[in-house]
Amino acid sequence: MSNKGTLFLIPTTLGDSPLSKVIPEDVQQIVNSIDHYVVEDLRSARRYLSKLGVRKPINTLEFTALNKRTQSEEISELLEPALNGHNLGLMSEAGCPGIADPGAELVREAHQKGVKVVPLVGPSSLLLALIGSGLNGQEFTFNGYLPKDSKHRCQTLIRLEKLALSGTTQMFIETPYRNQQMFEDIVKACAGNTLVCIATDLTLQTESLITRPVSQWKKHPPAFKKRPTVFLLGR
Repeated sequence: MSNKGTLFLIPTTLGDSPLSKVIPEDVQQIVNSIDHYVVEDLRSARRYLSKLGVRKPINTLEFTALNKRTQSEEISELLEPALNGHNLGLMSEAGCPGIADPGAELVREAHQKGVKVVPLVGPSSLLLALIGSGLNGQEFTFNGYLPKDSKHRCQTLIRLEKLALSGTTQMFIETPYRNQQMFEDIVKACAGNTLVCIATDLTLQTESLITRPVSQWKKHPPAFKKRPTVFLLGR
């Protein structure tokens, strides 16, 4: 393994928050040992590295894209720099790579090829929402995105509510512009005493993290349209 590079999983901010608040100084040092990056969005990755204060000119660094359009057979090629002895950085639009993010495939490939994987500390909206929710943090499930169709989404919510009431916290996310539809289906499908945590804009100045029963949410709906949000169901 010594003749191979390291795959560093580089955290990003969850929005326009100060680096000093959420990104350790070690991350800013480590990026200066990396010339090759696999990123979800090339433009925002270059902008973020500039914000981190990377010392090398951005145009001398090599970037390749890994997103939902990337084919599985292309993953091996993305790992080539690490196999050839170069450090490789993986960056996501989701804060921490590998969760609700296509980067997990590259990490799995690295393990299969004997490349050392080093996850770096940074903000994860999922973990921040969970620990701030007051819901069960010993047993929980992240369900990703629920069905887009309202009928199927309500059916899924009813199923997840049963699991939540049995003691396993259920977490899920939604595209920000569909937050309102998600909220409406939650209060329609779930019982009045089911606890719902709505965590919005975590780590930002506009952050909101509130857990209350469905019956109270009906009286005091959230103002979270088009803002990144994590939803949790529990008892």
